[in-house]
Amino acid sequence: MARVLIACEFSGIVRRAFAARGHDAWSCDLLPAEDRSNKHLQCDVREVLDRGWELLIVAHPPCTRLCNSGVRWLHRPPRGKSVEQMWGELDEGAELFSALWNAPIPRRCVENPVMHKHAKSRIRGYREPAQTIQPWQFGDQESKRTCLWLHNLPPLVPTVTERPAVIRHRVHRMPPSPDRGKERSRFFPGIAAAMANQWGPLLTGDEMKETG
Repeated sequence: MARVLIACEFSGIVRRAFAARGHDAWSCDLLPAEDRSNKHLQCDVREVLDRGWELLIVAHPPCTRLCNSGVRWLHRPPRGKSVEQMWGELDEGAELFSALWNAPIPRRCVENPVMHKHAKSRIRGYREPAQTIQPWQFGDQESKRTCLWLHNLPPLVPTVTERPAVIRHRVHRMPPSPDRGKERSRFFPGIAAAMANQWGPLLTGDEMKETG
């Protein structure tokens, strides 16, 4: 049984996928656990990175200021925000990503959308993502381009090879609401299952070579 930390997750989707396969899996988020699990740490994940975890999966770090789709706000901020605030939030997001990417944990996966150049330049030890996946490739009939930054983990192998005839665009078309950010960060069960199935055995089985 390996100790697995799922960072930036309130839903428990990835935590439960690993727990179902016998791992000591914990989620961590500023929000309480949606499923009220006692395997949830409600705090800044940076406070618990040094607790002897064997695998870190960052399910969805705050990415509004890092992702390429929002780069325009750095120069033309939304109403109620200043340019200085936008760049300050970018620095905060990059610092969190840096702490997670450079965490003292042997195997790490950080998920995030495509980043813009300003974010990349602020991340310590930045490298390009190891792979880009779509939820529909793992049985979730949705479209959302997702990048995975991997350290000492192999790329995920898709479980679905043929694109479905019908694909939802739930995340992109989600209307404004108080819970929009929370719902956009909800992870995909099919990808979570693939992570547990493909990476879980590496934690308790054969030793693997450094791949990242």
